[in-house]
Amino acid sequence: MSNLKIKFCGGAGSVTGANFLIYDDNIKVLVDCGLEQGSKMAETTNWEPFPYNPKEIDFLLVTHAHTDHIGRIPKLIHDGFSGKIISTPATKDLSRIMLEDTARILSNSESGKKFGLDEIYSEEVIQKIFSIWDTEDLHKEFSLNSDVKIYMKDSGHILGSSMFIIDWSGKKIVFTGDLGNSPSPLLPDTEYIDSADYVIMESVYGDRNHEERNERRENLKKIMNENHKKSGILVVPIFSLERTQEFLYEMNELIEGGEVPHMSVYVDSPLAIKVTDIFYKYKNLFKESVRNDIKKGDDIFNFKGLRETEKTSDSKAILNSKNPKIIMAGSGMSAGGRIMHHEKNYLGDPNATILITGFQTPGTPGRLLLDGAKEINIFDETVKINAQIKMIKGYSGHRDSNGLFDFVSNIKDVKKVFLAMGEPRVAMFFAQRINDNLPTKAVVPEKDQEFIL
Repeated sequence: MSNLKIKFCGGAGSVTGANFLIYDDNIKVLVDCGLEQGSKMAETTNWEPFPYNPKEIDFLLVTHAHTDHIGRIPKLIHDGFSGKIISTPATKDLSRIMLEDTARILSNSESGKKFGLDEIYSEEVIQKIFSIWDTEDLHKEFSLNSDVKIYMKDSGHILGSSMFIIDWSGKKIVFTGDLGNSPSPLLPDTEYIDSADYVIMESVYGDRNHEERNERRENLKKIMNENHKKSGILVVPIFSLERTQEFLYEMNELIEGGEVPHMSVYVDSPLAIKVTDIFYKYKNLFKESVRNDIKKGDDIFNFKGLRETEKTSDSKAILNSKNPKIIMAGSGMSAGGRIMHHEKNYLGDPNATILITGFQTPGTPGRLLLDGAKEINIFDETVKINAQIKMIKGYSGHRDSNGLFDFVSNIKDVKKVFLAMGEPRVAMFFAQRINDNLPTKAVVPEKDQEFIL
């Protein structure tokens, strides 16, 4: 029997760019194929050749629809991949609109002109992707060949997200994808794994913990009430997928429950509006308490004062609308999209608050704001920062250090844990915690490093 090998082609040494190759002499399988994000270097490395021949890959398994897990699929297709793509149905539907949005942004970017991305992210390539994309439901075993069987569990990260539990000729390998920060406002808790030989898991928050669920809700309530009281502007750089829907759900509860006064709330993101439509389609994936709210007639993503501004003209008109107001716009790391226009308008205003709600990759404008920058460059213009910068950590979609440790400590018989999708310093910290406290060995792979399983 040939050796089973794993190669860390992306998502090693960084939080983004997940791309793992597992193979033997008979079959080659990729797990995720995402864009590296957040650094100037990533603008170049994303378009370099893959460290494998895409024509030789038989399957691509997709854990979830975030761009750092799916964004390089068009390049994979362009470079010759013609195998099968497999995910849950919700992940496929979300990936379609996420990739269409990515194609629009990249084709018109500086990188797009430099690297010919209009060809890589063409409509023809996007159509090809979804013509070879199959779906499987959670908790239903399926086979890739006679030696490789797969079972998916709910990772609790975003709608449709999954972990892949692979039985490869008797060896049990788990790819966690991103693990959810349970309890989520909307989704069921992350499921546990009973046993495995090898675990490839994320480590984004391997060195720190989040606020409790009740704390984050109370903090959101406090910030919204303060904004109303001072007739201010609350600007929220937000991720279109999952974070926007979580915020809408919690705002719906706070406003309709009388805990926060009515005020204008703008969802200024065409992508977030499309994503929310997908959430309505897959409401059966919500946790029981949310499904019960829907059964009682609650439109969980809608409330008095909410406005969706899909047109550019409506987005521009927000500047002249009355305060108090809340503006939610992408991107979540302030690295593009409509949020940049709002930050240019309001970062200099001491009556404005910028609310950061999740992980900010080093090098992004969001990280600069979080780290206390006094000024920032937006559209080649220096903008002084007079607005308040606040953060609610508890809304991260990623499991924190204690949650990650709890997850891995519940898996029996593990020979080795590979920590990916984390900053090297953070992953090393968490590896040490595992090695000091559990009867298994944790390692932090380097990019393109290969291991025999």
